Amino acid sequence: MKNNVTRDKLIDSGAQLISQQGYNATGINAVLKSCGVPKGSFYHYFSSKEDFGLAVIEHFAATYDETLVAILEDNGTPPLERLKRYFATGREYMQACDHTTGCLIGNLGQELSGQSDTFRDALNLVFQRWEQRFVSCLQDAKARGDIATCIAPEALAGFILTGWEGAILRAKTLKSVAPMEQFEMILFQQVLVRPSP
Repeated sequence: MKNNVTRDKLIDSGAQLISQQGYNATGINAVLKSCGVPKGSFYHYFSSKEDFGLAVIEHFAATYDETLVAILEDNGTPPLERLKRYFATGREYMQACDHTTGCLIGNLGQELSGQSDTFRDALNLVFQRWEQRFVSCLQDAKARGDIATCIAPEALAGFILTGWEGAILRAKTLKSVAPMEQFEMILFQQVLVRPSP
């Protein structure tokens, strides 16, 4: 039990540091120091920095997946309202972190996809899981007649994820949630529209 607590503490501290400064700029010693774990302990829990990075990705993805389920699979709320709630939560987080961290998975995708097939594959699997959450929500919207049926939910889900991740990146560079708001406005006014009578 104690081992798991220390390992989780390393992962949490690592995720926070990596969110702020990137994977390559985050040293193992900085992670150990930030959570008060002795220097010799790291390799007791992780075989390498890459192994640690993969654990951070999986931990973040699993935690974030709980958020996605709570928002996007809330059957007591209409599907498009669920999506709006998801976007509102993202904007609130971006403002709370003063536009500095953005999406850990998106950040790592930009930083590491060209450097490591292992990281690229792990990050791609996370994005695919997120896309499936969007697909389910969009299928619900389609079944209710809330959106036109001419575009497959899978294609819409990919578009939403890609566009939203880009809006998050742009929000970081502008220090403003305006790109996120603009993406959402166009999505709901031009893309996710009711079918013509």
